[in-house]
Amino acid sequence: TEEERFRFFVTVAAQIARWAPARIPADAARFARRVVAEAAPTSPERAKALLFAAGRLADFSCSVGLPLEPGVVLDDSTIERFTSSGHAGAPPTRRTLRANLRFLARAVLADRPPGPVPFSRERAKAPYTDAEIAGYLALCDAQPTALRRQRSAALVCLGAGAGLVGAELRFVRGSDVVSRSGGVVVTVSGRRSRSVPVRAH
Repeated sequence: TEEERFRFFVTVAAQIARWAPARIPADAARFARRVVAEAAPTSPERAKALLFAAGRLADFSCSVGLPLEPGVVLDDSTIERFTSSGHAGAPPTRRTLRANLRFLARAVLADRPPGPVPFSRERAKAPYTDAEIAGYLALCDAQPTALRRQRSAALVCLGAGAGLVGAELRFVRGSDVVSRSGGVVVTVSGRRSRSVPVRAH
């Protein structure tokens, strides 16, 4: 009903108005309450998340001497500087903060340029040791036919040496592997096209 919706919005507004964390300056908390109220979150949980993000950004802005004005603090350059710094925490937290801050910027600022490329969700893995690669190559040498030995060795070299995965391995041709600048380079096509220097063994 209309009365229930009104009470709901009053609850969210009251939550925003009384938000005053002890770990950030009072003027930073005041800025966060202001921009989150303008964004009009539709639930207490959403309001809490936006207040947390805006408060962290405002605290960072104070620390680097920026004025607490929406056009400055919610500018893309400030958001990127904050989320790329050590102040924003681990990568998952940085992604969440940036998404919430960009939402606030869209809601509060009238004109904004297109957004940046999202943070990568990939996680680098430890490289294979020389002993592990030697073991894989030994398995390749044990294959029953010359063709299978060649194919399996190529998979090991392209995977462990050049870091190719999935479809990248399927679409590599002999012409994509060239000697250049004293080493070997693999040209990768597709969505993540690139030239990859192969690890020497």
